[in-house]
Amino acid sequence: MIEELLSENLVLLVAAAFVIIVIFKGVRIVSQSEKHVVERFGRLHSVLGPGINFVVPFLDVVRHKISILERQLPTASQDAITKDNVLVQVDTSVFYRITEPEKTVYRIRDVDGAIKTTVAGIVRAHIGKMDLDEVQANRAHLIETIKLSVEDAVDDWGIEVTRAEILDVNLDQQTRQAMLQQLNAERARRAQVTEAEGQKRSVELQADAELYEAEQKAKARRISAEAEAYATEVVAKAIKENGIEAAQYQVALKQVEALNALGNGDGKQTIVLPAAALEAFGDAFKLLKGGS
Repeated sequence: MIEELLSENLVLLVAAAFVIIVIFKGVRIVSQSEKHVVERFGRLHSVLGPGINFVVPFLDVVRHKISILERQLPTASQDAITKDNVLVQVDTSVFYRITEPEKTVYRIRDVDGAIKTTVAGIVRAHIGKMDLDEVQANRAHLIETIKLSVEDAVDDWGIEVTRAEILDVNLDQQTRQAMLQQLNAERARRAQVTEAEGQKRSVELQADAELYEAEQKAKARRISAEAEAYATEVVAKAIKENGIEAAQYQVALKQVEALNALGNGDGKQTIVLPAAALEAFGDAFKLLKGGS
C-alpha cells in the first residue's frame, strides 16, 4: 500500500524537494557585518549586501564572504634613516576596513601583507625627508601624512584606511646617550641664563634704589636751599627796614646758639675762649636782652 502511494506520488515528492532546494539556493541572508561576492559561471556577477538577497540557483554561487568590520594590523617595526643620518626603529599600527569586496578579492591576494609592506615603504620615505627633531616634534603631522599616502596606495584594493598610528620611535644606545648629553647641556645653559638674568635684575634694582636715594637727597638739598634763601631774604628785608641793628641781632643770635651747642655736648668739657670772643658774646646777650 505504502509502496503504491510512493510510486504514484514520486513525481510530486521529487518536485517538492526540487522546489525546496531551489528556494534554499535562491535565497541568501547576509549578516550586517559581511558582504558576499557572487560569481556566475566563474565570473563576478554581484555583491550581496546585508539582509535578504535573491540569486539564480545553480548559476550564481557565493564564492567569498568578506567581513566589513574594521581591522587592525599587528604592530610592525621597521628601520628608517632620518635626513640627519640617525637610525631609528619605528613601531606602526594601521586600522582599515574593506569597502569594495569585489576589488579586494580580485586584485590582491594577501591584504594584510600588502598593507604592511606599503606602510613600511611610506614610513621610510617620509622619515628620510625629516631630521630626528622634526620626527619627534611633528609626530601628529607625520601620522596624518602616512595615513593619506597609504590611502592613495591602497585605493585600488577597495580598502579604506581609518587610522594610522606611530606607537614609538626607538633610537640606538649611542644616539640616546648623545641626546641625553645634549639635554643636560641645554639644561645647564638655561640655568646659567636664569642666574645671569637674576643678577642683572638685582643690579638694575640696586641702581634704581641708588638713583632714588640720590633724587631724594637732591630734593632735600633743594628744599633746604630754598628755606635758607627764604631766611636770607627775610633777614635782608629786616636789615633793610631796621638798619644795622637787625644784622647785629642776627649775629648775636647765632653766637648764642653756638655757645649753647658747645655747652650741651656729652661729658664734661672745658672751653677756653679768647677775651674778644667773650666780649662778643657779652654784646650778643645785651642785644638779645635789648631785643626782647
